[in-house]
Amino acid sequence: MFEQTVLPVKDEAHFAAVKASLEPLFASGNVAGYLKRVQRAKLRVRDFEGLLQRGMLGAVTAAAYQALGDSDRGQARELYLSLVEQVPLELRSRFLKVYAYY
Repeated sequence: MFEQTVLPVKDEAHFAAVKASLEPLFASGNVAGYLKRVQRAKLRVRDFEGLLQRGMLGAVTAAAYQALGDSDRGQARELYLSLVEQVPLELRSRFLKVYAYY
């Protein structure tokens, strides 16, 4: 059975800043508004780098993410993608174009 390796975070301060800015986006009261902004920008919700470059995730997130090393950046992307996948199904179907892979 596959077991994902847990890597330690090297730069905990910057990673905590990224995490603290991402989690409120996916809070139950905020996620619909966030998905609506992503849809208006004609981006895909799984395009973390594109959203970051367009400022959709906030300036604090972009600055903290840029300060991270490669392994910590990978963990930040994985955190974001796990939050994306935890969005309730009814919202995911409502914003289908945002979630589509094409």
